Amino acid sequence: MSEMLNVSSNPHVRDKGTTSRIMLDVIIALLPASAVGVGVFGIRALIQIIVCVAVAVATEGIYEYLMHKKLTIKDCSAALTGLLLALNLPVSLPIWMSVLGVVFAILVVKQFFGGLGQNFMNPALAGRCFLLISFGTAMTKFTLDGVTTATPLAKLKSGESVDILKMFLGNTAGTIGETSVVAILIGAIYLLIRKVISLRIPATYIITFAIYIILYALGTGKGFDLEFLASHLCGGGLMLGAWFMATDYVTSPITKKGQIIFGICLGLLTGIFRTCGNSAEGVSYAIIFCNLLVPLIEKVTIPKAFGREAKS
Repeated sequence: MSEMLNVSSNPHVRDKGTTSRIMLDVIIALLPASAVGVGVFGIRALIQIIVCVAVAVATEGIYEYLMHKKLTIKDCSAALTGLLLALNLPVSLPIWMSVLGVVFAILVVKQFFGGLGQNFMNPALAGRCFLLISFGTAMTKFTLDGVTTATPLAKLKSGESVDILKMFLGNTAGTIGETSVVAILIGAIYLLIRKVISLRIPATYIITFAIYIILYALGTGKGFDLEFLASHLCGGGLMLGAWFMATDYVTSPITKKGQIIFGICLGLLTGIFRTCGNSAEGVSYAIIFCNLLVPLIEKVTIPKAFGREAKS
């Protein structure tokens, strides 16, 4: 009996990577965007990041201790959630609001549903959307060099011109971690080299969104406008969302076909929210909505078992 094999439920995936190693890799990949955010927005951005990470870890640790559950703060998932949420917040947001958003992300979205691997949507984005709904004015107030100003996408939506080079480098108004496309791409390349993520979801997402924007520009009489397209690709949280949040293992499909469908849905919804909605952004809501579609996507894309069922 001692030689009997222990057969677990599928999927039967074996990998040397651990949860903590993967989470740490993502945190490392976010350091360039974090550094640019601190460089552009100053010491308050660093304080925002430190507070969000500390509160996330503390919230998870305290809850698991009180519930007599195994402590999981060493797997770095709570720290990553805090960092991602901080990078999705404006630097001017009051610290107490940031704390409230972090507690909501960790406690309500993650822990109340069973902890890591059980949450049905990305906790960091859920926390951001919670703050957007609760404190819309504070969440849409952006400052640069101490001056309140509109984001490039908001200017673009109102018909103003934008500086694409500044958007690419990160010297624009926006949330702490979304402004620098080059810093985000450096982190994305690191994740691809480490094989933490694949190109399927982010590439499908970005390509679908680009096609939508091209068709939208043609349909509204703008013609094939490369500047308009580049502005939408570099603006807002598209790159941060596509490479770091849409690729979340827990809330994205595991099948290859499912990941492609997931990316297409993300691109279409982001385009619709941006061009047809009141807000100039749309990434957060698109990802959360598509997170809810994952069970359905996997149901129609999961490979069928070989053979057929015997008739009774």
